[in-house]
Amino acid sequence: MDVDLRKLRYFVAVAEELHFGRAAERLHIAQPVLSRQIRALEDELKVRLFARDRRHTELTAAGEQLLADARPLLAGAQALRLRVGRAARGQHSFTVGFMPGLIVTGAVRALSDRHPELTVNVVRTSWNDQVEVVRDGRVDVSYIRLPVDQSGLTVRPLLSEPRVAVLPADHRLAGKESVAVADLADEHLLQDPDAVPEWRDIATELRDGTRAAMVAFHAVEEKLEHVATGRGITVLPLSTATFYTRPDIVHVPVRDIPPNQVCLAWDAGRRSRLITEFAAIAESG
Repeated sequence: MDVDLRKLRYFVAVAEELHFGRAAERLHIAQPVLSRQIRALEDELKVRLFARDRRHTELTAAGEQLLADARPLLAGAQALRLRVGRAARGQHSFTVGFMPGLIVTGAVRALSDRHPELTVNVVRTSWNDQVEVVRDGRVDVSYIRLPVDQSGLTVRPLLSEPRVAVLPADHRLAGKESVAVADLADEHLLQDPDAVPEWRDIATELRDGTRAAMVAFHAVEEKLEHVATGRGITVLPLSTATFYTRPDIVHVPVRDIPPNQVCLAWDAGRRSRLITEFAAIAESG
């Protein structure tokens, strides 16, 4: 049986919203149409994807599994469309993704100098989409910061850099030459504790169960606004912290956590002379 990608897109919208009305608005279709499409998908797969009553819509175990599998499948389909379209138009452009704080000008200029007919574009990424832009075909290569899910990717190490604690300017640790992670144990960390496991393992708010629900930040700038107003601290690679220099925050090196690793990543299934050439340029420095 072939799975209809349109039905999968409809399913993902409902699974993410857990509300048929909101999902229908997001998809710009009528709710009865959406409900029929979901029922048709359930009939095709011979499973129930949602458990519904008058108040709630929840994923079943089968629905959770389909959601996990559908997202990469849809991203792969989108990447396929982008790559086929690019091939039909001819290879006249090359796109590089980069994380905040990473300067890619030298490598971009070097590739442009070697191929004057080529338009080399850049796309700013974030912690949330630095890998997705590769998987969905928006970029040819991406400068990423580990850790990421490396499945389906070729990942080439480029450099490592120290990490720093970003604090309000009037913080008790501001002005120190460096701090130990133990000095931060009583602080509220404005990021996923798994991103700083050394802090996670000693954090007071995790040990006593007082950690508040984590706010979803869409950009570094949002996180730094929270730091500046005294709502918590964050740990960032040095280049990211220096990129966002502002008078109401400071950064202090954390001497006993490992550095951040910067890599170049691309789709492992692609065979491209330009990717190979750009990777060599990036590695040389």
